[in-house]
Amino acid sequence: MANKDLLNNIGEVAEATGLSNEQVIEAITEGLIAGCKRTHGVNSCRVEVNEDKNDLKVYKQYMVVEDYDLQVDKTYSQMLLKDALTEDKNAKVNELLEIEINPKEYGHYAMRDMKQRFNDTILTYQKNNLYEFFKERENEMLRARIIDESPTTFRIDLGRETTLLPRSETLERDNLHIGADIFVYVSSVEMKPKGPKIYVTRKHNSLVLKLMELNIPEVADGTVEIVGISRDAGDRSKVGVRTNNPQVDPIGACVGEGGSRIREVVQALSGEKIDLFRWSDNEKELIENALQPADVIAVTKVNPRDKTALAIVPNDQLSLAIGKQGQNVKLAVQASGWSIDIKSEEMAAEEGILY
Repeated sequence: MANKDLLNNIGEVAEATGLSNEQVIEAITEGLIAGCKRTHGVNSCRVEVNEDKNDLKVYKQYMVVEDYDLQVDKTYSQMLLKDALTEDKNAKVNELLEIEINPKEYGHYAMRDMKQRFNDTILTYQKNNLYEFFKERENEMLRARIIDESPTTFRIDLGRETTLLPRSETLERDNLHIGADIFVYVSSVEMKPKGPKIYVTRKHNSLVLKLMELNIPEVADGTVEIVGISRDAGDRSKVGVRTNNPQVDPIGACVGEGGSRIREVVQALSGEKIDLFRWSDNEKELIENALQPADVIAVTKVNPRDKTALAIVPNDQLSLAIGKQGQNVKLAVQASGWSIDIKSEEMAAEEGILY
């Protein structure tokens, strides 16, 4: 009979390690097997757990053979039939023989092996559980707290684990410091030898989307849909929105009373500007809206196959339509999915472009 004390504190161990009772029992089982192999010099052991009776049994296992055979499967140690019959009168060749042993007989080295295997199994389960937890949150936004910093990174606490946020993945206007709470986007999660590696950023387009879902109920419940999004992270984003509910203004819903909703998004992005435009299935309307805040006189030379078009803007709106260093048209192209050429009225007239 094995020592029942091994099962007495399963709940406490599970709570302390963040594992399930079943995982702790499996770790105990693995430890007992390691100790059994060391003590009895066998290749295989089995542990039988009866939680209802708070009891467990450990068996060493042998394959019964007529004569020792070095070519057979090494999964089990071999025992000659004549010896097996002294343990079990019903033993037969090519059948498995199990002999119950007492873990209290484990010596110093067996106990060392048992504890090492137990700890290794616990650690493996912790790593796997942590990996699965954050893998489910891949491509999601998490709230984090900065707990340390270096010249190249910030260490952030994600609740169940910490990870590094590279300074290269922060926003130019971010004023981050130890103790500050921030939102990060989990771009990927990979299992490494030391445990899960969680990659986070504040530059991903979807961070804007997730912040809008958090702060705008109509976006969260699907009443307002974000169809296109582009971003110069830290400076400006352009977001195309639409709704199938004629009673809802998608722009107004996102802005909120007095700008309260979009302000929360902007603040979470350290002042990054958010340009909202109404999405349309009409190509000309879509391009006009995407180029806001510039006015568009006409959209011509529309090629649906190649998704190219020419936008004509007032002479005094050309620089606004293009934007500083081409930012406005670049973001409009990325958000709408259309390649947009822009010309002023004067340029169009000089080139004989009719619209």
